[in-house]
Amino acid sequence: MIIGVPKEIKVHEYRVGMTPASVKEVTSAGHTVYIQQSAGQGIACSDQEYIDAGAVILATAEEVFAQSEMIVKVKEPLAVERAMLRPDQLLFTYLHLAPDPAQTQDLINSKAVCIAYETVTSDNGSLPLLAPMSEVAGRMSIQAGAACLEKSHGGVGLLLGGVAGVAPAKVVIIGGGVVGCNAAQMAIGLGADTTIVDNNIDTLRKVNAQFGSTIKTAYSNKYNLESLVLDADLVVGGVLIPGAAAPKLVSADMIKKMRAGSAVVDVAIDQGGCFETSKATTHSDPTYIIDDVVHYCVANMPGAVARTSAFALNNATLPYILRLAKLGYKEALLADDHLKNGLNVIHGKVTNLSVCESLNIPYVAADEALATPFSA
Repeated sequence: MIIGVPKEIKVHEYRVGMTPASVKEVTSAGHTVYIQQSAGQGIACSDQEYIDAGAVILATAEEVFAQSEMIVKVKEPLAVERAMLRPDQLLFTYLHLAPDPAQTQDLINSKAVCIAYETVTSDNGSLPLLAPMSEVAGRMSIQAGAACLEKSHGGVGLLLGGVAGVAPAKVVIIGGGVVGCNAAQMAIGLGADTTIVDNNIDTLRKVNAQFGSTIKTAYSNKYNLESLVLDADLVVGGVLIPGAAAPKLVSADMIKKMRAGSAVVDVAIDQGGCFETSKATTHSDPTYIIDDVVHYCVANMPGAVARTSAFALNNATLPYILRLAKLGYKEALLADDHLKNGLNVIHGKVTNLSVCESLNIPYVAADEALATPFSA
């Protein structure tokens, strides 16, 4: 198979779909890899490193898209990239379609085959291609939140861990999944007064087992959530419904009642955000203030630590890239129900039920779509 890796063009996105190590594995298996010139620059990987790994360097994204059977990216394709997709071409990347009707419609129109990292599943019910970036984003959320609490960033001027004789900041983390636990690890490490809120008792038990007496847990209901949010200095939103838009758990009224100079970090912003006042921001302009509360809602948080993120992501995606390249998308999807769960759009049909429900568009089961002969 011919695999193409274009340079990411989202604002301040420095990750890359394949590292030289991944390229080496793929080319050693007999496949061809085209890398756009300087695509790895953001993770300190030179074109020469890619050449040494067996890749061919192409000057432009247009060449990469035109000459490749499978496109491997990190972030969702922007409009200019979506226009370069062609019927039956395979796209393997994060998509986050539920809050993005424009992207969804363009992918439908392209008739490409679009597999989303974030909806691929595993035997244990986890999301193996989302997990590495959730780990990074969870840890970064506390770094970002700590900065937001500083006076120079609009915060009240609070040190997360406090000092002798001064109480630490109160951190509330909504969601006890991968994001939440990684955020908690960092918050506890910095000495913050940390609480995780979740609506699954088993999840809260696991959190207690992992962190012991260093953390507080609370069952998520409207009463508990509002009480905790209003008493918090920093709130991190880490909720996820796979493929679907994130639920708005913190209302604008709750934000208005928070202490002046407090902060919220919405890690769920890729799926629309879990704060009613959230709107996507970029690393170049990451925060805004509503009702004296600092909001950090960067939609590609892991892009700020691109080298760590790219290598962590490639560790997870490489086996799937190899399988898709070896078998082709149809055989690979039919042989693996978990990979098939990653199929979001194929030949103009949307095959993810959560996306269809969020956008109110027709749903076609993946098996039915795969069984339908392709017609350009």
